[in-house]
Amino acid sequence: MADDTDDLRAHIRSLEEQLLDQTVRNTRTTLETLLSPDFHEIGSSGRLYTFDAIIAALLEEPADGTTRTMTNFGIRPLAANVVLATYRSERSAPGASPARALRSSIWRRDPDNRWRMVFHQGTPAG
Repeated sequence: MADDTDDLRAHIRSLEEQLLDQTVRNTRTTLETLLSPDFHEIGSSGRLYTFDAIIAALLEEPADGTTRTMTNFGIRPLAANVVLATYRSERSAPGASPARALRSSIWRRDPDNRWRMVFHQGTPAG
């Protein structure tokens, strides 16, 4: 059982890390693979995003050298095919102070056995 949990944790972490990568954030087909069509997000700005709105926003992000990292990653199963992922993130843009946030995502395994994010929230943190 522990191996299964460790494998799932590693897999969900890799999906989250993809969403931190600027190349992925600027690629519609990859975003549509990672995010569920019923996706919603409450951003660290407090803004609510739907699937279409977040894809549009991410596609507009400039490739300006901003880096994003995560620490303290963990998962908690919520149901047979649903997990909650939590972590701390840091966004560093050239010439700007780092922005830190606590993040949570709900991932659901679809009938095609693909994990997709259905909800995400970022909360500013010091």
